[in-house]
Amino acid sequence: MTNGELVATDSVVIEQRCSQDGFTIPLSTLEARESELTSSPLFSQVKASIVTRENSAVEAVVPGRAENPANVQRVESIVDNSDWDFLFPVRAAEYSYSNFLRAVAKFPAFCGDYNDGRDADAICRKSLATMFAHFTQETGGHTPHWSEPEWRQGLYFIREQGWSESMPNGYGICDTSTWQAQQWPCATFADGSYKSYFGRGAKQLSYNYNYGPFSAAMFDDVGVLLQEPNLVADTWLNLASAVFFFVYPQPPKPSMLHVIDGTWQPNSQDLNSGLVPGFGVTTMIINGGIECGGSNEHAQSQNRIDYYRNFADYLGVAIDSSEVLGCAGMDRFAVGGAGALDIYWEQDWSWDPQYPNGKSYACKLVGYQTRFSAFIEGDYARCVDHFFEVNIDYSR
Repeated sequence: MTNGELVATDSVVIEQRCSQDGFTIPLSTLEARESELTSSPLFSQVKASIVTRENSAVEAVVPGRAENPANVQRVESIVDNSDWDFLFPVRAAEYSYSNFLRAVAKFPAFCGDYNDGRDADAICRKSLATMFAHFTQETGGHTPHWSEPEWRQGLYFIREQGWSESMPNGYGICDTSTWQAQQWPCATFADGSYKSYFGRGAKQLSYNYNYGPFSAAMFDDVGVLLQEPNLVADTWLNLASAVFFFVYPQPPKPSMLHVIDGTWQPNSQDLNSGLVPGFGVTTMIINGGIECGGSNEHAQSQNRIDYYRNFADYLGVAIDSSEVLGCAGMDRFAVGGAGALDIYWEQDWSWDPQYPNGKSYACKLVGYQTRFSAFIEGDYARCVDHFFEVNIDYSR
């Protein structure tokens, strides 16, 4: 093979040059491959559901503002400030109504519009009832003798019990020899001990490998929340982290949004596992390994059901008698199910004799978490660059 020779592979013409400087691939070739691998209808639907607004627009949101985004105005028409006070009367002060609306504003698909005839208002109401029920289980007071009923005790806790901002070395893979710590490096205190990534906010976001991706989604920078994890408790991110979890898939699980709005339709494998649309499968998504799959409904799952019935009644959500509200008897989501979308880039170990040393000089989609996300534009090229001795020609 000589310098400048053209080789066709996978219907893509790649100019490859072998020299002492390594193997060269035009950036346009890597971008074309990234686009090809992420262009399926399901991938397109998921990418549309996780689009975010600029923080400057989000932070301009206040209750009743005429310029609020359309999805925020829809939420305001269903749950206003007085409703928020009634539904969450013992909430931590940081869970303000303004912070809730800003969390909604960050994700246009949450309570957003549909152009295919689906009822956006009905989907929004059901999404809110579902989300609020899980809020109450995750962060509620769970105290029967309080004057407020348990279903209205949600958002009481903002930090995981037993932890404070000054406590070090918790909930992190911080060993710098690991790829997780290299990709999502743990911040340190003045004495060199690692900051802790314990549960914060309405979703109780935990671990540096969750703080980092959330930070990337919020700021296009993994480091912001790794350096200041307290922001997930003390700002509108305390509720945005929950909306983030609601709209993002966790392969092989679909997102809760796609369960509720009907985008996710179970295939035969899902049906054989008892995974059917309804509130119960959202519990499987959140905490199925602990609360689901037994012969009887777990107490925590039953709590969620009870809370959901109350929120649904308040928000005018009709619960069909056929809706499966619990998750007893369900098997976990697995590869082969309708929600099993691979969303991470991993080295492609396949052999191709056309390339130097037979290497693929490519990455592939996988379902397990890696340092490279298919939701982040350009991560495919970064994956190839990381795993192979390759020169990327950014001029082409």
